[in-house]
Amino acid sequence: MIEYKVDFDSIPWESPMTGLRARKKIQENKQLRLVEYTKEMEPHWCEKGHIGYVLDGQFEIQFEKKVIVFNPGDGIFIPSGPEHKHMGRVLSDVVRVIFVEDV
Repeated sequence: MIEYKVDFDSIPWESPMTGLRARKKIQENKQLRLVEYTKEMEPHWCEKGHIGYVLDGQFEIQFEKKVIVFNPGDGIFIPSGPEHKHMGRVLSDVVRVIFVEDV
């Protein structure tokens, strides 16, 4: 059954690593994630694609040849693959982002 509204408050937090927690809703091969990052997030390279919107906080994403700072109101569009590998670093106390991703 299709749900048109996602009530993130009713979804439990998942914490796959230190400094990162997320609430997610999966529907029709897509997931909508509310993600919170803190400065305790372990540094790691990621090759997954991300399409998102920064709600709160400030963080930087390091790519192979450049670093980009993201602020509230900024969109994120990172394609999948090793040529787009990236590593995030939290600059504020907390960063909150909404992501829409393929499952």
